[in-house]
Amino acid sequence: MPSPRSSPSRRAAPVPSPSRRAAPVPSPSCAAVALRSLLAADLRVSRRLGVCAGERSAWGSARPLLRLLEVSGHGVPWLAGTLYGLGRSESPAGREVLLNLLFALVLDLVLVAVVKGLVRRRRPTHNKMDMFVTISVDKYSFPSGHATRAAMVCRFVLHHLVLAIPLRVLVVLWAIIVGISRVMLGRHNVTDVAFGFIMGYMQYNVVKYFWLSPLNAPALFGAWNQ
Repeated sequence: MPSPRSSPSRRAAPVPSPSRRAAPVPSPSCAAVALRSLLAADLRVSRRLGVCAGERSAWGSARPLLRLLEVSGHGVPWLAGTLYGLGRSESPAGREVLLNLLFALVLDLVLVAVVKGLVRRRRPTHNKMDMFVTISVDKYSFPSGHATRAAMVCRFVLHHLVLAIPLRVLVVLWAIIVGISRVMLGRHNVTDVAFGFIMGYMQYNVVKYFWLSPLNAPALFGAWNQ
């Protein structure tokens, strides 16, 4: 006797073909996990070190002093002071050093602006946007322009100015304290400042390689001397 046909409800469900199975979610690489862990630790440590981020912070009373340090590492006073020195200098050697310092400061501004525009890392959430003379890219945090400038100017001064040992120590301390103050004010994360120091240190190598002199830039020096 023939067996009855199986009803549609009793038919076996079709096995999905391998092409229809959900693709496995790729696990993050060790490098990605390490980077996320580093950034998380950076944010956590930076927030704890932002003890002068506001008037009501743990060290809020020291905030005005750190803001003076902020001005000392800003690009505007350095550019203005260098231009003033160039206008007043009567020594060819002095004009050469100051002209290259001006080149170094402009190079720093351009490179920092380019990197900030590419990375676009926002400033810490506990930062107060009351900074001294800002432009559009200053809303970004990486790298710290103050740190790059402090490191570069420090190397420049130590290589081209004859200073007594105590003054040389003060120049190095100034650069370090300017960088630390950026984290204490809540302006930057620790990695912003650390990378800024490295970048500024390397920028001086570029200035040294393209050093301007009456021999390789006679038109520039001739125009300035007129």
